[in-house]
Amino acid sequence: MKQLRPAVLAGIFIVAGVLSWAGARLWNAYGTLPGIPLAAPIVLGVIAVVLLATALSLRARLKAQRERRPGAKGVEPLMAARAVVFGQASALVAALVAGMYGGVGVFLLADGLEVPARRDQAWYAAFSVLAGAAVIAAALFLEHVLKLPEDDDTTPHSPAHT
Repeated sequence: MKQLRPAVLAGIFIVAGVLSWAGARLWNAYGTLPGIPLAAPIVLGVIAVVLLATALSLRARLKAQRERRPGAKGVEPLMAARAVVFGQASALVAALVAGMYGGVGVFLLADGLEVPARRDQAWYAAFSVLAGAAVIAAALFLEHVLKLPEDDDTTPHSPAHT
């Protein structure tokens, strides 16, 4: 399984933001812009907390297993793989969603915040972007915790190099 690259996540965020900004401009020109739900930053925040709790729990279990503490509960490889897949999927979706809400937020800021409802929507968008960044950070931390050590065999005649 390949590691997530922050550049890929940043690219997804930027492309989604630009497309969302353009879509918000177009939609606003033809009617009323749909609102950003209050639940968006809350749901992203909950996912970030779950990812962080999983990473901290697995890190503690792996440390106890490495130190060979009596009664230490090990980490099953399948559970670790599922956690990494959940983290990677969450980071990709969070980059997309944060980019979308970021684009709408930039449109709202540029359009003006005189209307209280639009000001609230801009705040929801900002909190959604921050919560999306928290999801990405927690997912990258989880991936770092569960990263397997690199192969130290660097002999020139090893089967891996031929």
